[in-house]
Amino acid sequence: MPRHLLNLDDWSRSDIEDCFRLAADLKACRVRGEATPILAGRTLALVFHKPSLRTRVSFEAGMHQLGGDALYLSEAEIGLGKRETVADVARVLSSMVDGIMIRSFAHQPVEELAGWSRVPVINGLTDFSHPCQILADLFTLGEQGMDLDRLRVAWVGDGNNVCQSWMEAATRFRFNLSVATPSGYDPAPEQVVRLKAQARGGIELTHDPREAAKNADVLYTDVWASMGQEAEAEQRRALFQPYQVNAELLHRAKPDAIFMHCLPAHRGMEVTDTVIDSPASAVFDQAENRLHTQKALLLMLLAGDASRCWQA
Repeated sequence: MPRHLLNLDDWSRSDIEDCFRLAADLKACRVRGEATPILAGRTLALVFHKPSLRTRVSFEAGMHQLGGDALYLSEAEIGLGKRETVADVARVLSSMVDGIMIRSFAHQPVEELAGWSRVPVINGLTDFSHPCQILADLFTLGEQGMDLDRLRVAWVGDGNNVCQSWMEAATRFRFNLSVATPSGYDPAPEQVVRLKAQARGGIELTHDPREAAKNADVLYTDVWASMGQEAEAEQRRALFQPYQVNAELLHRAKPDAIFMHCLPAHRGMEVTDTVIDSPASAVFDQAENRLHTQKALLLMLLAGDASRCWQA
């Protein structure tokens, strides 16, 4: 049973598949209106340095639906590494709560937090990776009947944190991942070397979005400028325009290809309305499944063996 979720490659394939089975069961219970108060008496601290709709609602609602409580903490309350050292924050928080979710900028303080914490720490997003999003994405594809070992996935846009987590997922499943970015916006070279060597399918890098999208089963994009990159937005907009996912690019993929986006989307920039609102789009299924997969990982990390007993 894993202790933390800091990056997707912290978890084995078996861990991920256990999470998916739990998520499917929890989703079915919610559809049937059945209560699942498995985390009664447990509290999750939600530490936010970056705001979010999906991350906050899915974790907070998820804890309540599981019978537990969630405590929202902003940068003003924490001052991680400024008002107090990371180690001190970790020791105080983990003496009072049962788990910590943190959504932040730099990744290293999150790793340090986990190193000092006595309770599980979940990476709700850093500039390095976004494992919670990819769990929901992979679960969504499985729901739609797609074999995660037989896919061609095209990533088009910035080689950012979500792209990093997709590369990590390629070390657990045998899909082929083609990453198309403008020159200079590729994923971190050291991570590409490491993850290509571990990939079970394959990871390819290109600067040609049309080549990446060719015969893809999944076409994925994200915003061109993430939080913290607002000063680069105009420069990026010009460079990334050829990487817009529009009807023409979607047509390069397979006829039954699925379009994905982690949201929020800047419509008319990285994706057009005709694509995001088309029958090919799974973006709102992805968003909903953040709730179900995060409830599953909360059970795995906070309930321990009780999660297995409940599923059995």
